[in-house]
Amino acid sequence: MLLATLLTFVLSSALELRERMTEWLARGEAWQVDEIPFTLMALSLGLAWYARRRRLEASRLLAKNRELTQKLIALQDSERLALARELHDEFAQHCTAIRIEATYIQRSNSFEHIGEAARRAAASAQSLQEGVRRLVRRLRPAELDQLGLVAAMESLCEAWTTRSGVPCLFRSRGNLCQHSEAVDTTIYRVTQEALANVVRHANATRVHIELAATSEHLRLCVEDDGRGFSVAAPECGFGLLGASERAAALGGRLEAHSTPGEGTRIHMELPLLPELRAEAA
Repeated sequence: MLLATLLTFVLSSALELRERMTEWLARGEAWQVDEIPFTLMALSLGLAWYARRRRLEASRLLAKNRELTQKLIALQDSERLALARELHDEFAQHCTAIRIEATYIQRSNSFEHIGEAARRAAASAQSLQEGVRRLVRRLRPAELDQLGLVAAMESLCEAWTTRSGVPCLFRSRGNLCQHSEAVDTTIYRVTQEALANVVRHANATRVHIELAATSEHLRLCVEDDGRGFSVAAPECGFGLLGASERAAALGGRLEAHSTPGEGTRIHMELPLLPELRAEAA
């Protein structure tokens, strides 16, 4: 840009472009052609302001993505550490117990002792199986595969009400069968995160959840009457940020509407795939 500016100055000086342009513009005085340079200057200033605004917005988005990436990496490391600890502490213990009982059975000559060892081995195997189920449930909610989305959401609300003591009312509308597994998981996880935030921050007395399907979208709304928060605050919780990224990954959007003292409303909208729209129609 500096080189282009310098070349423009040299050419303008050599060809006397300013004088030529003044003479040419003077001929169009009747049509106000001589005012074009001022108009172009205003346009240049406007474009410069717009470019600066876009640069600031890009910097803000990059900082937000960098923060999200760092938190995702920290969360993944924490989750992997927890899984490794559980595998080492619980699974290794049960596997060792089963091996010990199997060795004892091989060396024992008493049917009574063999039966007791077999029962202990069976108990360890059952504990091992339950541990595997817990790990699988952490990776993907088993209720979605066993019950379907609507029943899984109802079960989630009932279990949350039992634990928290806060009434959670769930309502569904429309055809909620025509969508993918990724959409099911996103809706379930976002609902889980919203309910967890209600317990941690909202101090609410009731929660309403509505899941509705149209011919083109799925809409999830989680609303509570808690203390609320300021949406304009610079600090953004990782749960809400992660939920927004989940929705964006599926081409949807997530919005949080809240005012201090007036509760919170989380609204998520996910588009249906074209082939699923045709089936729903």
